[in-house]
Amino acid sequence: MDFRDSPQEAEFRERLRAWLADVAGQFPSSGDEYWARQGEWHRALYAAGFFGLSWPKHLGGHDLPPVYDVIVDEELAVAGAPPRPSLGYLVQGLGHHGSTELQQRFLPGMIDGTQRWCQGFSEPEAGSDLASLRTTATRDGDNYIIHGHKIWTSYSDVADWCLLLARTDQDVPRHKGISAFVVAMKQPGIEQRPLTMISGVTKEFGQVLFDGAVVPADQMVGAPGDGWKLAMTVVGHEREPSTLGYAARYGKLVRQLAARVDGAPPEELVLAAVQTEMLRLHVRRRLSEQLDGVVHGPDGSLDKLLMTWVDQAVGHAAVAVGGADDPDALGAYFYSRAQSVMGGTSQIQKNIIASRILGLGV
Repeated sequence: MDFRDSPQEAEFRERLRAWLADVAGQFPSSGDEYWARQGEWHRALYAAGFFGLSWPKHLGGHDLPPVYDVIVDEELAVAGAPPRPSLGYLVQGLGHHGSTELQQRFLPGMIDGTQRWCQGFSEPEAGSDLASLRTTATRDGDNYIIHGHKIWTSYSDVADWCLLLARTDQDVPRHKGISAFVVAMKQPGIEQRPLTMISGVTKEFGQVLFDGAVVPADQMVGAPGDGWKLAMTVVGHEREPSTLGYAARYGKLVRQLAARVDGAPPEELVLAAVQTEMLRLHVRRRLSEQLDGVVHGPDGSLDKLLMTWVDQAVGHAAVAVGGADDPDALGAYFYSRAQSVMGGTSQIQKNIIASRILGLGV
């Protein structure tokens, strides 16, 4: 299989490198300042023609093959620039399940970065078991009234809009009583509570309390009860490493750690190097399948497990090389621990693989 750039891809890569040489150092790639300036970085990428590459032109994208997104991810990692904002799963959710009117109204601003978005799925007692969510949306004339509590909501404090799951029917099986909405975040009845992470980051996550927030009925995504279908589309894309750019960043960090070693590398670094290369090749295979029109369903759980193993292997290697007194190494380690929880726990991924791929227990 030939993974070398085509002439068009090579020209695109060189243009991107030239742009990054001028701007990469202007934007932090980690910590609170990164999160505070992520919207600015998003808009800069889009204005330069390096964001929304594989999404439809009529919504502000470029209609290019997904390989161009991978090129961007690779070059951002090499340049030490911030990662590409991860909005693909929200675009896929609205793109697959939203009406034409909702897509035309909301997707252009999501893609070009002029409107900030968050995802209101997880709750304090409904994380991996998402179907048990308790947030409610009650019909009141032309509106729905939202009451509930969301948690681990990325960018909630800066978001203009939230793609929200809420229960609209208590009298049907729990998967069938969930609906999806586009909710304005800057309104009465919404309270923000930022969460400080163990790595020290304070700007990434938040809790959101809904106490009488209002959403027009025409901002329901799909029909009543279609929320679970949307959720499965969103998490399926969220779990694919080929859309997240992790592989290039893991590889760069492993190489940086190797350059600091004098003598035989620690076992943790050797394992991280092997696993990072495995993930890089897996991402390339997934990309090749996408280019051939293959649509992945529960296979995203395999991808998610691989990302978790690699992320945590790299985190262990960072501490083994840098030591617990190195704040960057410790930050990488602490952040990696969350990988086995966010986006669905590893236990949930194994259950999905067992039941939906291997057919066990059916």
